[in-house]
Amino acid sequence: MTDAAELKRRTAELLAAHPPAGTDRLDFLKARFDAGLAWVHYPEGLGGLGAARSLQAVVDAELEAAGAPDNDPRRNGIGLGMAAPTILKYGTDEQKQRFLRPLWTGEEVWCQLFSEPGAGSDLAGLGTRAVHEGDEWVVNGQKVWTSSAHNARWAILIARTDPDVPKHAGITYFLCDMTDPGVDVRPLRQITGEAEFNEVFLTDVRIPDSRRLGEIGDGWRVAQTTLNNERVAIGGMRLPREGGMIGPVSRTWRERPGLRTHDLHQRLLKLWVEAEVARLTGERLRQQLALGQPGPEGAGMKLAFARLNQEISGLEVELRGEEGLLYDDWTMRRPEMVDFTGRDAGYRYLRSKGNSIEGGTSEVLLNIVAERVLGLPSEPRTDKDVAWKDLSR
Repeated sequence: MTDAAELKRRTAELLAAHPPAGTDRLDFLKARFDAGLAWVHYPEGLGGLGAARSLQAVVDAELEAAGAPDNDPRRNGIGLGMAAPTILKYGTDEQKQRFLRPLWTGEEVWCQLFSEPGAGSDLAGLGTRAVHEGDEWVVNGQKVWTSSAHNARWAILIARTDPDVPKHAGITYFLCDMTDPGVDVRPLRQITGEAEFNEVFLTDVRIPDSRRLGEIGDGWRVAQTTLNNERVAIGGMRLPREGGMIGPVSRTWRERPGLRTHDLHQRLLKLWVEAEVARLTGERLRQQLALGQPGPEGAGMKLAFARLNQEISGLEVELRGEEGLLYDDWTMRRPEMVDFTGRDAGYRYLRSKGNSIEGGTSEVLLNIVAERVLGLPSEPRTDKDVAWKDLSR
């Protein structure tokens, strides 16, 4: 059984064989993966050692103290937080060997082709079609709100493979090469002026059956693994005290007493406590994850993340007064990542408006919490046993 002492020993061996100061960054990351110190809870040969998930912090602390490079996780959040655990659970041995290493090292960035113009909150109603032809699938359709599609080499994709069965039953999950002919990525300019999101048009895109993940028609079940991990990745990220959005507004409060009012003080105290409660709840959720796969509880964390970000950023704009209305740059850009704490208050206020939409709308997540966490009765559904092709659209 791999314990903390064994991990420290293995980490010391890695550092001795590949000193960070004299080793190319990518070479070091590859060596770390091969040593099983990337995801210690993954199986041996796939970046891990089959250890407890909680022991990852031991490795990370040793490497950080030695000045070792990390894999820049924010740049490939979809790959690390969503694609990797889904491939691990449902992928073939060949798929795991092919995709997990370059995904973890950051050599290959991933995006998510799930939402569509007519299938966002009702994701199971998606209409992108995949038709089986020989040992390939021919895919046609449109996806939207695709983060990082302009940087991504690969995508996790769900498409309808059988329109003659109810909507949840006729979906299959694929791994799509974003460089293939027929994949057209177009920017979607947001309220911030930037285009971190995209819409993706798929025209006669041919995907080999070897890049199908899971069984034909079982895509909805596979996608649940992705979505549960997505909500944990968005709402349950590890933060220090006063990490995240509460940090900048707390610093402004301390450093500029002339901006303070009694009303703002009361609101800041309330939000500071709620942010700390959310942070500690996230820590507990990660401890639960060490014992198994994420469940619907992640929906609650994502709900809290969205609400807090919007309320905190609104308070910060009010605290700063006229200065809070300023915005640094409206230039059209296609950034590689979202940086909430490295930008100004105006950016945080505008960008946080999307937090209650992306990764599942707050309304849908409230239903998930009600039905799957609290055990309340499900809402009536008239489309449960109706073939997708017969649904009104």
